[in-house]
Amino acid sequence: MASSVWKGHLTFGLVSFPVRLFSAARSESISFNLLHKDDHSRIKQVTYCQAEDKPVPRSELVKGYEYEKDHYVEIDEEDIRKVAPKTAKVMEIVEFVKADQVDPIYLESSYYMAPDDGGEKPYALLFQALRESKLYALAKVAMHNREHIIVLRPGAKGILSHTMYYQDEIRQVDEFRTDTSLVKEKELEMAKMLISALEADFEPEKFHDGFRDSLRKMIDAKVEGRSVVATPAAHVAPVIDIMEALKRSLAEKRKPVAAAAASVGASLSGGEEPAQEAPRKRVRKTAAGS
Repeated sequence: MASSVWKGHLTFGLVSFPVRLFSAARSESISFNLLHKDDHSRIKQVTYCQAEDKPVPRSELVKGYEYEKDHYVEIDEEDIRKVAPKTAKVMEIVEFVKADQVDPIYLESSYYMAPDDGGEKPYALLFQALRESKLYALAKVAMHNREHIIVLRPGAKGILSHTMYYQDEIRQVDEFRTDTSLVKEKELEMAKMLISALEADFEPEKFHDGFRDSLRKMIDAKVEGRSVVATPAAHVAPVIDIMEALKRSLAEKRKPVAAAAASVGASLSGGEEPAQEAPRKRVRKTAAGS
């Protein structure tokens, strides 16, 4: 069974039931070790005391907060536990909001929420209510030395949760803006045609990390003593005529469809001739009543 990152009770009005949170996703990457270049021995990080000018063991380390330059107050785990809010053990739903009002920019980390022993029925009730109402729940929960606002939403198999950034954590960038007055109607129509040509069902399993694959191939090549083949450099031509670039992009996208149609036509011509329609018999017109 996966280890939970938080365990406690979820309160929903006067309803309370035990739940657990599990990490729903994690990034995968190839990690490297730091080595001494001369002999390839692993580098060991040493904790060093500046005042005594000597290494110190981790058992002598404590946490401290710098309240002014070079002045610290010591903080231990018991101090943190004393000031932990009640949401460290009780996740409280504070309101329900429309799903389309939640901007994805606020979403941070994803978790599966599962019922703990005895919480299956109220959990199923909340899951079904969220699914039919098309609303998201906003709740407060404290974990990792921080109180989070967390979004609860119905997934395919149960309730998914996402910690949120607070409003003051969303960066405001002046360069992030759009002047739609620059867009011409014909260009917009052509762009929409290209979007339509590239439209597909969302299938995340067909995507993979090409850079990680290339790193793995490079590592295998070096281990086996083979030369490393460099990736061809990307060439991006400057766009001078947007309309012409859109037309060429659309034509390139249509090529596979045309090729497939030609292949079907060739297979038909190479096999049996298609049956010809039998000539229709002429019907003599007669005068009314004859």
